[in-house]
Amino acid sequence: MARVTKRRVLLSTVAACAAMVAGVQPIQAQAKEVEVALIAPLTGPWARSGDLMRKGAEMAIEDINAAGGIKALGGAKMKLHAVDAGDKPETARNAAQRMISQYPNLSGATGSWLSSFTLAITEVTEREQLPMLTLSFSGQITDRGFKYIFQTSLVADKMSEGGASALIDLGRRAGVDVKKVAIVQDNTAAPMGFTKPMREGDLLKRLGVESVYTEIYTPPLSDASAPVQKLRQTRPDALFLILTPLSDYKIFLDKMTEMGLGKGRLPAMGNNGTLNSPDVLNIIGKEKIEGMMNISANHAGKGMETLAAEFAKRKNEPWMGQDPASTYGDMWIFKEAMEACKCSDKVGVANAIRNMDTTSGPAKFFPGGRVAWDEKGRRKGAQLVITQWQNGVPVVVAPAEFATAKPIWPKK
Repeated sequence: MARVTKRRVLLSTVAACAAMVAGVQPIQAQAKEVEVALIAPLTGPWARSGDLMRKGAEMAIEDINAAGGIKALGGAKMKLHAVDAGDKPETARNAAQRMISQYPNLSGATGSWLSSFTLAITEVTEREQLPMLTLSFSGQITDRGFKYIFQTSLVADKMSEGGASALIDLGRRAGVDVKKVAIVQDNTAAPMGFTKPMREGDLLKRLGVESVYTEIYTPPLSDASAPVQKLRQTRPDALFLILTPLSDYKIFLDKMTEMGLGKGRLPAMGNNGTLNSPDVLNIIGKEKIEGMMNISANHAGKGMETLAAEFAKRKNEPWMGQDPASTYGDMWIFKEAMEACKCSDKVGVANAIRNMDTTSGPAKFFPGGRVAWDEKGRRKGAQLVITQWQNGVPVVVAPAEFATAKPIWPKK
């Protein structure tokens, strides 16, 4: 071992000072990565939606890292862990527990698509004080007094109000007075929450509309003959078709076509991000889905054209619907929070999200143009988006300031 002398120490000090004078700085340790998770169904019947959510989150992180990462943390890069929630609430809860165990340094998570999954997963993330962003619609998610769940979408009952009003307005603008509606839905959390104000409240009465038929079933749907026949008998002016699996939409729309109610003859509106999936063209078909309207939490509308084109190019998808648009924005919310708190620990990030109130940065990726939260963790000023299938593409037709196309009222 070399002997340390006063002369050696003096020479080392002189060399270091000379290097600083010359403009050479000591090498700094690379900023630590910050970890976030996406927990969503990546296998099973809802895997396509989970895959689109993952693609949106991945692209956001690519863009954030390319722009310098988290600057308040020395340019720390973000890293995404994708966790499969499986195909039922029980597997989703188990997946959340594995996620916490496997990735103990998470700053936050986003997911879970299906409201029943999100209800299960957030029981786990709340105990761990892990901030969770979700586009799931059920009001139950933020009605439990939890402090670490943040809902970016309108809750289902508010979507119901906005959707019913929009449907009547779209009809009126086309010269049609919507007076009678029918409701066909499954009994999962979001559809039940969406239709509750129509079935149990006075929403339709206030709008001057009568419900002539309601059908509630447990998915998956095996045969739609009976409800479609009932639609033929009751002759509603419009139909709320609030289903969860895309396969159920196929069965129902196939039967409507077969029994003379398809191809736009009966105006129909859904409430499901999957209904804007590119897979609809292969599973349901362009002709059968034409004119179908859909209420969702997000979709790349006016002002997001460049982002949508970039998503299509980089992720090999034809458009940017609710699922990738929302998770893209979620990653920017996490970035904004970490910049604000100058930290990546989960509680600090949660506090920064809770105190966030911005109309810039991540706000431009959400309808309503604001990211702020009420006492329940619901996004203030959130708006619904109404899309319509036109010529094989779901386009935004409402709200007007976010629309990229004019609505077409299906003709009988």
